Amino acid sequence: MYLDVPGPAGQTPAQAAGNDEADARRRRFAELLGQFRRTAVLVPLGESDGPDSERGLLTADLNGVRFILAFSDGQALARYAQARGEFAREWTYQTVLGARLLDVAVPAAGVPCGVALDCADGPYGMVFPPVRGVVPDEAAVDFETGK
Repeated sequence: MYLDVPGPAGQTPAQAAGNDEADARRRRFAELLGQFRRTAVLVPLGESDGPDSERGLLTADLNGVRFILAFSDGQALARYAQARGEFAREWTYQTVLGARLLDVAVPAAGVPCGVALDCADGPYGMVFPPVRGVVPDEAAVDFETGK
């Protein structure tokens, strides 16, 4: 029989197991973040506003947060194009180091911004939100400047 009796730190075994699971998830996310920062990804360029305008990085907005769309390889980008019904379109992209996206492009967005990697790949995609430890503090939505 299993009893939910507080342990040495005042936690029940179920709470301790939940903490262990949360810690394991945080470690896994940190590993994935480190790998992303060291990896070059494909970042499609969005549509330009006219012949003389510069094309920016392709983004999508969700609940007040902008996400730069990045893809691990050409096949992931092709799956995204197919999902949008734009497979025949010519996709122009840049190859950018993940760290450069998080450290330079995200703060330059001027709005809360993160990165969505392989967003057409369901549970295999990854979101890097604009929070401390992922993006620079000045671009993090959970950073208090103390002003």
